[in-house]
Amino acid sequence: MVKPIYLALGAIPVIVALLISVPLLTKNEIPMSAANSVDKIEIEYTKHQLKKISYGVTERTGSQKTEILFIKNDGNVKYSVTEQGYLQPDIRSKLDDKKLEKIKALIKETGFISIPSESFSILENVTDYQKSNVKITLNGRVNQIHWPEQNATSDFIPPIITMVESELDKIISEIGE
Repeated sequence: MVKPIYLALGAIPVIVALLISVPLLTKNEIPMSAANSVDKIEIEYTKHQLKKISYGVTERTGSQKTEILFIKNDGNVKYSVTEQGYLQPDIRSKLDDKKLEKIKALIKETGFISIPSESFSILENVTDYQKSNVKITLNGRVNQIHWPEQNATSDFIPPIITMVESELDKIISEIGE
């Protein structure tokens, strides 16, 4: 039989962890303290609109549209689009320091760079879907993750990935305007 004092002592670290983590999880903004000005980051984000094409016995998956966003450490941005096999002219822009620091903090604070590169299976009956890829180089450490949209897979896509995807999609929509 476990003595009540041991249960109380064991509960203390759990309570302290909850008191620390609950405010961080419920807060909408990522603390900027995670980003240092000496951090060097490069982000390459790719979105493919894919379609399965059947040739009777064989199948092939082809890209209908590919978007590539490349963000350099100094905030310079290059956005490329290939649609139906035709490359559109690149759009070049520059992120302001606040947005760049926000994306750096998001990647560092969430531990995105430590997410294992796992593959997500595609459901058999899905013919049109989006597949994304992000390659992040943070202070010389590289992590690359590929994932499909949630309705194209039965696997669970971690919210950290969708948070980073959402921020990068916001940058693309601002550049495309």
